[in-house]
Amino acid sequence: MRDGYEGTGPGAITPDGCAVELYSRLPIGDEPEIVAGAVPAGAHILELGSGVGRMTHPLVERGFTVTAVDESPEMLARVRGARTICGSIEDLDLGETFDVVLLASFLVHAGDVEVRRGMLRTCARHVADGGCVLIQREGEDYHTNLPRERVDPTGFTVRMLSSEPVGEGVNSVRAEYVFPDAVWTQTFLARPLTQEQFEEALAEAGLRVDKYLTPDRIWVRAVPAVPAVEVREG
Repeated sequence: MRDGYEGTGPGAITPDGCAVELYSRLPIGDEPEIVAGAVPAGAHILELGSGVGRMTHPLVERGFTVTAVDESPEMLARVRGARTICGSIEDLDLGETFDVVLLASFLVHAGDVEVRRGMLRTCARHVADGGCVLIQREGEDYHTNLPRERVDPTGFTVRMLSSEPVGEGVNSVRAEYVFPDAVWTQTFLARPLTQEQFEEALAEAGLRVDKYLTPDRIWVRAVPAVPAVEVREG
């Protein structure tokens, strides 16, 4: 397990504290509709941090071609209908480009700045000319008004228990998922980013915001930044 990360509960736990069985149970929300509405039909998508395929599967069903990347072989074993690649996102270099690069699951908020930089460089490296990068950010109140809980219509409860500063702008976040037959917890490190900080991180990787896709600015479409054209007199 990585320093600062922990997971408890039945089944395999990944190095960042994610429980494979838990993520296999969690329902997908409106994320596939957001993605489908922001990219061309039938696009080739590189999904970074696919997990068990919660988003992969509905995207494949909608006619997209997906390459799913995750560092956990246990997670990838549950992905169906997509090409799978096991490895770390920040070190990925496939030597090919995609219409869409997808970085969801708040991964852009990695506690380690170098990991975040590596992830965004991977996004920029793999997006095709004319393509885009879709990024999921944390909500404005993600680290505040805790503890809080949400009861899902399917019958389980998600509790955000705490978010405690651990230094250098990083918080240790603890979450709990309560099902009728099992309980999982996850502790992980997250770095809150203001809109300005987020856009600065994109710029550092050679990307810029094209559009905030949702009113809460959680979902973002970014594109490669166009170098400024030098104007010469004479």
